[in-house]
Amino acid sequence: MTDIYTLIEKARKTGKIEKGTNEVTKAIERGTAKLVVYASDVEPKEIVQHIPVLCKEKKIPCQVVDSKQKLGMAVGIHVSTSSVAVINGGDAEKEIAGMK
Repeated sequence: MTDIYTLIEKARKTGKIEKGTNEVTKAIERGTAKLVVYASDVEPKEIVQHIPVLCKEKKIPCQVVDSKQKLGMAVGIHVSTSSVAVINGGDAEKEIAGMK
């Protein structure tokens, strides 16, 4: 399986992503998210704890990664990010479809 960070990077370059918990939450609620990734090292945990629950309700694949710093780098920003939603997978579409 492709590394999740690489997948996010590919989706960012060739598709469309949303970053940050507020944007990600909106994307899940609208049903536009194809894949949601959130970091396990977010403090306080309450910031992201609703994400897997929402994803399950909407049947959106949800992955947890170990580092918000690496997640930030994968989305091309120089700060850490708590969560990312892939709206359009671009070249990563097939891999994302395989995660369901």
